[in-house]
Amino acid sequence: MQRWRGVADAPDGWGRCVVTIGVFDGVHRGHQQIVGRTVQRARDAGVPAVVLAFDPNPIEVLRPGTEVVRLTAPDFQAELLAGLGVDVLCVLAFTAEFSRQSPEEFVDQTLVGALHAAHVVVGANFRYGHKAAGTVESLRESGSKHGFTVEAVPMIADGALAYSSTSVRASIESGDVVTAARALGHGHRLDGVVVRGDGRGRKLGYPTANLRLTLRAAVPADGVYAGRVVLGERRLPAAISVGTNPTFDGHGRRVEAHILDFDEDIYDDPIGIEFTALVRPMERFDSVDELIAQMARDVARTREIVR
Repeated sequence: MQRWRGVADAPDGWGRCVVTIGVFDGVHRGHQQIVGRTVQRARDAGVPAVVLAFDPNPIEVLRPGTEVVRLTAPDFQAELLAGLGVDVLCVLAFTAEFSRQSPEEFVDQTLVGALHAAHVVVGANFRYGHKAAGTVESLRESGSKHGFTVEAVPMIADGALAYSSTSVRASIESGDVVTAARALGHGHRLDGVVVRGDGRGRKLGYPTANLRLTLRAAVPADGVYAGRVVLGERRLPAAISVGTNPTFDGHGRRVEAHILDFDEDIYDDPIGIEFTALVRPMERFDSVDELIAQMARDVARTREIVR
């Protein structure tokens, strides 16, 4: 899959394509439905499938001071989209200047002038242009004028569970990573680099990989989780701690993973941490011995879950 930083990266002689547009944070099942339709239409037409994604989240630009936690790091987002068959991921910088483009300017400059769209696939509630003035209907009218067709994909859900980035963030914030995974279609994952911590885990018999997170990552509620560590091509079972280490009067929140049956030096290595299920909330213990006994139970429970 090609990755472009803006439409200016389109190669010379770029022809027609099928395009979908959005933020696609999390690449959840709703996104998968839209992207899957895009890829299918592209294959039917014999042209590339292009995902046009905005970064940062438009809400952060349109509502200054707002920070939206990110469900997927850029590389993982690209990996998920590539797995769906996308040919090009074009990340478009959403700036204040860009937000002032009229719907007509966005169509003329981006969809027609740069990408030469033959077909555009969007969600049924898609809005675009200055003050979100553009609608699916206005996009269809522009398509009739410029020679592309438009398809709106309805939102999907699983009963009361909506497939939306907002609902996934809420589930993760509450520690309900199981519900988040149902909506995502994959386990929630944090990506970063392994950094040195206090070395306390090794002294207790449970060494951990401390994760230096990417900016504004969606970290689950404090607690102990069962999951896996993604290290290169390997996915290794792990007991994951999120919190402040209250038994030792810690303050800063940390994400650290005890990889089961593992003893390799991975400092400074990039890893992903996938969350499968909450084992227990974070708690303070009266003694180190009590903590160690509980850690043994956490590891045993983790083995059961990831098995």
